[in-house]
Amino acid sequence: MIANPVRGEAELIINGQPVLLRPSFAALVAAEAELGPLFALCERAATGQLTLAEMAALLWHCLAQPMERGAFAEALVAGGLANAAPALRVLLGQILAGT
Repeated sequence: MIANPVRGEAELIINGQPVLLRPSFAALVAAEAELGPLFALCERAATGQLTLAEMAALLWHCLAQPMERGAFAEALVAGGLANAAPALRVLLGQILAGT
């Protein structure tokens, strides 16, 4: 799958393979249920206060194809947080701006 930026989608490389992140309403509601208000999450990210657990949870909830959460989190860290930053930026922008 190729990410559609018009829909707020992003691509992330996990275990050497591209995975699609799709911030659907259902995905964002699930993330918010776990992490608290998404606007506050965006504010924490803007001030450098976003935790690794919060970032992994948001990205995991937005996966277009299911993946075991522990394996995803380990692969996320193994790939380097800098690798995840562009996709995280897209998702946070989508949360704030919508489409």
